[in-house]
Amino acid sequence: MVQKAKILLVDDRPENLLALEAILSALDQTLVRASSGEEALKALLTDDFAVILLDVQMPGMDGFETAAHIKRRERTRDIPIIFLTAINHGPHHTFRGYAAGAVDYISKPFDPWVLRAKVSVFVELYMKNCKLREQAALLRLQLEGGGPGGQTKESAGLLAELSARLAAVEEQAEALSKQLDDDSADAAAVATAAHLERKLTGLRRALDALEPGTGGTPALPSQN
Repeated sequence: MVQKAKILLVDDRPENLLALEAILSALDQTLVRASSGEEALKALLTDDFAVILLDVQMPGMDGFETAAHIKRRERTRDIPIIFLTAINHGPHHTFRGYAAGAVDYISKPFDPWVLRAKVSVFVELYMKNCKLREQAALLRLQLEGGGPGGQTKESAGLLAELSARLAAVEEQAEALSKQLDDDSADAAAVATAAHLERKLTGLRRALDALEPGTGGTPALPSQN
């Protein structure tokens, strides 16, 4: 059975949480509710999430402050955050959202299809990251059990396959970054591309550490 990704929904209004669940239910992932920033931070202590949908205006700890706490924690700092807001104070307000670490900033009322599509991108990235982690862990076990000669024929083949798959994704990410390399590029798209590049860099380092002769145990990349 394929493990489902967890999506954290943070909003102080139950009707908004219900609406988000209705929109995202088609993705068939695990939706976790949090009615405050404090409750969201507690959920992040124990669970891994593919993406966080975070309301800006909440009593007590607002969305910006919650995001700041999330980005300060090593465990959670790389989780993508999509801000949702019912107000729009112009570019300055939007810039504050990106400065707080958001990968996207969406004003209410939003298009359900657009929101679902944006979330699905991060879910897919998360699932691929988890798959690569599992394959890297399996390969490491094979390498450790390969005896004095190091790699077995099977593990060497798997390593080459993983490297080729990652290279293809890296090429696509590089092409995307070049397309966005101009002043008119959408800020959300640029932030998403930068997040993807950071994840790919971590995966490449972990994979390179498995090469024979490196002499070390690779540190697996973060799931988020």
